[in-house]
Amino acid sequence: MNTWKAAYDALEDLYDYNDNALGLFALGLRFGLDDLSSIGVDAVTDGADDKKLDIVFINKEEEYAVIGQCYYSEKERESAPSNKASDLNTGVAWLLQRAIPEVPDRIKSAAINLREAIKDGTVKNIYIWFVHNLPESHHVENELVTVQHTTTSILKTVYPGISIDVSNKEVGSNTLQEWYEDCRTPILINKSVTLNTIGGYEISGKGWSSYSTAIQARDLAKLYKKHKTKIFSANIRDYLGSRKSDSNINHGIKQTVENDAPDFWAFNNGLTVLTHSYSVGDKTIVIQGLSIVNGAQTTGAIGTLKKLPDEKAMVQARFIAVDSSSEYLIENIIRYNNSQNKVEAADFRSTDKIQKRLKDEFNSIPEAEYEGGRRGSTSDVIRRRPNLLGSYTVGQALAAFHGDPITAYNKKAGIWINNKIYDKLFNDNTKAAHIVCCYGLVRAIEAKKKQLQLKANLTRDEEKNLFFLRQRGAIFLTTYALSYCLETILDRSVPNLFRISFGVKCTPTKAIENWKPVIDALIPFVEHLNPAINNGLKNQSDIEQAVSTFNSLAKSTRTFNSAVFDIFKNKIVAP
Repeated sequence: MNTWKAAYDALEDLYDYNDNALGLFALGLRFGLDDLSSIGVDAVTDGADDKKLDIVFINKEEEYAVIGQCYYSEKERESAPSNKASDLNTGVAWLLQRAIPEVPDRIKSAAINLREAIKDGTVKNIYIWFVHNLPESHHVENELVTVQHTTTSILKTVYPGISIDVSNKEVGSNTLQEWYEDCRTPILINKSVTLNTIGGYEISGKGWSSYSTAIQARDLAKLYKKHKTKIFSANIRDYLGSRKSDSNINHGIKQTVENDAPDFWAFNNGLTVLTHSYSVGDKTIVIQGLSIVNGAQTTGAIGTLKKLPDEKAMVQARFIAVDSSSEYLIENIIRYNNSQNKVEAADFRSTDKIQKRLKDEFNSIPEAEYEGGRRGSTSDVIRRRPNLLGSYTVGQALAAFHGDPITAYNKKAGIWINNKIYDKLFNDNTKAAHIVCCYGLVRAIEAKKKQLQLKANLTRDEEKNLFFLRQRGAIFLTTYALSYCLETILDRSVPNLFRISFGVKCTPTKAIENWKPVIDALIPFVEHLNPAINNGLKNQSDIEQAVSTFNSLAKSTRTFNSAVFDIFKNKIVAP
């Protein structure tokens, strides 16, 4: 039997995180996140003076944060210790309420970023999690309810007038298995559903069959209210997250269904629903499993109405049954049913010529795998792919290396959605070898942070370095600072950054090793980058000033570091 435990044990790149690796794994399962090791560099807070917090993950693009405690038992037990859940009361108080100067360095950056996200509306949901590998229990659940109430009370006091939805979840072995199973299929709702229809017609092809009809809008509303976003599990848009801008479209749909109910069928494009199987009765259809692959805006708008739509409001619907083992067929059904309305070309970057070329180039690079913009493949979460360069991390690495750490940290999905940003980073100049070089730099900086975190006795300078690297966005700011210094390091002009690489035979692992001596040489100067990040990574002018100072210090020590820099210089193959 396939289990979450087997998938978890295979994720060797998370071993350094100990118990907290389970929390990262849970994040991946629940939200379809890949490259969990990189996420952990920022999200994991565990250690001395962490104020009972293990994970603080903030996703501003999708408007949520996860505050978590993690526990892994090597012995079989009936339940997890409930006091670990109650510890989160302490954590949320320090994270959300205590004066920033009093907050320990280990969680200070998380506190600053979360508070700012709450104030500016980029976090609207806070999930309180206790993640463990044991069966769920009522004792833990009761403690988490208390933590939820504590969090809600703090938010109302500290942030009056700001609406934040707070929920709690005990993520034990049962939940992990459920989420794991969810990741193995694009259809998360596997129940039998009966819908009233007006009759219709059936068409079939190789490996699929379809029934076209119309259903009542109120039945669609009921489905949404019951299952929420699970109903869109196979929709490509869910991989990129729901967006605030969708509300304008939703408003128009709501107006139409409320004011023109009899004519709604004629005004609306309708739905395409992926299902395991269906059977047609006399003006009914019984479907086994469902996921809406086109019509998310329609469904969400109708489902969030204050009252059910008029019975006269009908929605056109196609139900397509396909063998779940036919991944290629399912992928194409999803792809071609998302070619209108709000879905931009960015949603399918994996099909453009630049990404196709890059994937071909990566075939020649040893120990490297690249999917070219395809993000959110649920199988990536549950199977070990040690050589995979995650598309999001690649985009972030390119953005930071080429002077935009703000976008790299705050808008990792936006890199793939915004045509202007995408074209700047992925163009005819972008080569696979260059990507490996940029990616290697990001990973080498992450490795430096982990090294400092694990060291038992830090020097005063090392403490300063770690303080800087613990700040949210510091990895990408440091990436830009080092790329900014390349002319100093190489002792020559660099007219085109895109030509910088270690050659087509350099593996990502080797690229990381190539960067490490340079990082070690320049890490003493990172404290001079603090003015650009102390209050969040958001001001490009502050960034430029800080990296310029950083480069001046690199220049002043060039002679001292000449041996290290010359060795690095000889590894660069760019003309």
